Amino acid sequence: MFTFFAQAPAQSNKETAVNNAVERLRKAMIDGNKAELEAVVSDNLSYGHSGGLIESKKEFVDKIVTGKSDFVTIELKNQTISINGKTAIVRHELHASNNDNGKPGEVHLKILLVWQKQSGQWKLLARQAIKIP
Repeated sequence: MFTFFAQAPAQSNKETAVNNAVERLRKAMIDGNKAELEAVVSDNLSYGHSGGLIESKKEFVDKIVTGKSDFVTIELKNQTISINGKTAIVRHELHASNNDNGKPGEVHLKILLVWQKQSGQWKLLARQAIKIP
């Protein structure tokens, strides 16, 4: 009798590094950690919200750190990673509870992240969100 085990395809080292950068961003957004946020995003960040607002790195970081955008939990689902040279495209669903400006709520979005390898580190270059219908 033979037993077969089905395994998910192993991630490459590059995919693992990008996944780690995504996780680092997720944690920094929950913690409101300014130093971590600034370290993981590019100086040229273009951060697009589902409502059409586009923020720079400074605007994005300030909004998280001041609690204007306060994530209590963030769960990422159905993530895919595609890497081409020094560019990575990450797609996932973001399901979160928040407390923006002291008002509790929930967010359910589909996210597109563009990461770029800069000085040996994966940095978030662009993000665009759309609401899940």
